[in-house]
Amino acid sequence: MLRAQPTTFNVGQLHVLEMLNRCNTEESLKALKKALFDFYSREVDAEADRLWDSGIISNDKIEDLGKQHMRTPYIHV
Repeated sequence: MLRAQPTTFNVGQLHVLEMLNRCNTEESLKALKKALFDFYSREVDAEADRLWDSGIISNDKIEDLGKQHMRTPYIHV
């Protein structure tokens, strides 16, 4: 029989859980979700800027990606 492993949360996960515990209304939950979305949106933008500035991504590389067919091959039985 498999036994479930206990989950260990990091400091950030614990903090988010504490914030969620204080969301007593749909409006407060919606506000927290927006704050988290905005935070991660800024993080993604910053990483994209870093990749662009370092030359890891460029217009040419994005164009090349758009031309690739990266579908999962299906095995027909």
